[in-house]
Amino acid sequence: MEQRKLDSLLVTGGCGFIGSAFVRRMFRDRQFTGRLVNLDKLTYAGNVENLVGYVDDSRYRFVQGDILDAPLVDRLCEENHIDAIVHFAAESHVDRSIDGPLVFIETNVVGTARLLEVVRSKRHIHFHHVSTDEVFGSLGSTGAFTETTPYDPRSPYSASKAASDHLVRAYAHTFDLSVTISNCSNNYGPYQFPEKLIPVMILNLLERKPLPIYGDGSNVRDWLHVDDHVEAIWTILRSGVRGETYNIGGNSERTNLELVDALIRAIGAESGCSTDELFALKTFVRDRPGHDQRYAIDATKLARDLEFHPQHNLAQGLQETVHWYLMNKTWIARVRSGDYRG
Repeated sequence: MEQRKLDSLLVTGGCGFIGSAFVRRMFRDRQFTGRLVNLDKLTYAGNVENLVGYVDDSRYRFVQGDILDAPLVDRLCEENHIDAIVHFAAESHVDRSIDGPLVFIETNVVGTARLLEVVRSKRHIHFHHVSTDEVFGSLGSTGAFTETTPYDPRSPYSASKAASDHLVRAYAHTFDLSVTISNCSNNYGPYQFPEKLIPVMILNLLERKPLPIYGDGSNVRDWLHVDDHVEAIWTILRSGVRGETYNIGGNSERTNLELVDALIRAIGAESGCSTDELFALKTFVRDRPGHDQRYAIDATKLARDLEFHPQHNLAQGLQETVHWYLMNKTWIARVRSGDYRG
């Protein structure tokens, strides 16, 4: 497989959950000896503490700034001789998109367009766009999303990501840009901001608080460990075919109820406590508007063309994630108090 020359990367949103996992991955890789510039606005989900102790300061530069600031992005590309932009920066929480859709349009759609305008003026730069399986809508009880599944977004969040996907493809076609896109399933792992399902459930379990489960808990998601996700992105960046889209999945479909039960068992195993009282904490709450029933990813193309396979099974990954939250109570406390933003 042909490999791109990637000596200098600009990562957008590199202090967020998935973006910081990518930055940590790059500085763990002894074969990556290049430079990495991290551009992050540091909204509520951006946390510089996600990277403390992981980066090589001689090859790392952090810039607090907005992807909407095209002159800043342009300057960073010039100053650092950027070979590729890895675009993680996005508003990503569905519930927040229901409460306030416009910020999702501004960041996810307009922000992506501003980045593409910079790449349009510097066409040697490869642009990788990180997207989601939610752009495809909802599945029935069978089947899986492929790279050619028609788009059918059902929330302001997924609609904004669908729009940004279309912009990337349109700019690539019209202006002959080098791009790749990846659509991933639900991520989990260390450093996930405690508003998403898995960290919410872990922290509530540790504090013996109710476990709020939407509807009857039958909604199905495919769970992907964040370290597998960023490894796949690096594989696509290096070897993915220009203009192609790749689905990234974890081969781990579970109903929300099954996932919560698995977390209860993982907490029990980690702490040595009886799970009976933990199972009693499950609480069914009113479903959110437009809640998609099932997502499932067919990642055959990624496995076949780029020989990538996820390394974490769900049981192992959940146990490791639970252990991380148990061992990092200071990080949790600082996020909850807001001190991390100082």
